[in-house]
Amino acid sequence: MAAALPSRQDEPVVYHLRAGEHRVALNERIGTPLRLSWSGAIACTHCGRATKKSFAQGFCYPCFKRLAQCDTCIMKPETCHYYQGTCREPEWGEAHCFQPHIVYLANSSGLKVGITRKTQMPTRWLDQGAIQALPILEVNTRQQSGFVEMLFKEQVADRTNWRAMLKGEVEPLDLRAERDRLLGTLGDGLDQLRRVHGEDAIRTLDEAPLQFAYPVATFPRKVVSHNFDKRSLVEGILQGIKGQYLMLDTGVINLRKFTGYEISVG
Repeated sequence: MAAALPSRQDEPVVYHLRAGEHRVALNERIGTPLRLSWSGAIACTHCGRATKKSFAQGFCYPCFKRLAQCDTCIMKPETCHYYQGTCREPEWGEAHCFQPHIVYLANSSGLKVGITRKTQMPTRWLDQGAIQALPILEVNTRQQSGFVEMLFKEQVADRTNWRAMLKGEVEPLDLRAERDRLLGTLGDGLDQLRRVHGEDAIRTLDEAPLQFAYPVATFPRKVVSHNFDKRSLVEGILQGIKGQYLMLDTGVINLRKFTGYEISVG
């Protein structure tokens, strides 16, 4: 799904479902029947070849093993091995990892810390279903963002409780106050990182918190997941959209998990 900010701040996030060359507007489908049927075919989103199983949300196994974007250092940036000369795709790494990254606080199911390329704001937060987000630090590389995130994980979670997020059981937070508390608590650790990477490598930001609303008519009381690998047909009344999840009266489905699947929409 493609998510975009609305034209007015008091309106919900705008969603479109990518279906081949077409885009299906989803917000207007809230409250109506939606039918998703998987043909059984899966295509690698990188090379296009047919695959019986999708790896890392959309790749065939050869691409999963070969591409830098599928390496473990993407999930754990602090383990970047570019300087060891073992990056799977040095040019890809230079284009994607050696550019400014943001360390942020978000509220998806409670306070969490995360990192993203500067160019991925606010997409990253919309994909997580965050109702609030606040950039707090800017760094020069993805690896540096990983070192900073490791420091913050001593004090705050780095994962979203997706069930709580989908139930709408999320109270607003004072993200500025949380930022100030964490920067004060972790000041010595940040200073140590600056001594290693350069005083200007980790820069404190003074941004305003952002707030997001989602097109949800009814939150599920009990979260039950649909899975195309177990049942090829998913249908029901579309009750809401949040993050990369469709909420139907029959259950929820994380569409990102099934990237590369051939799906018909009705």
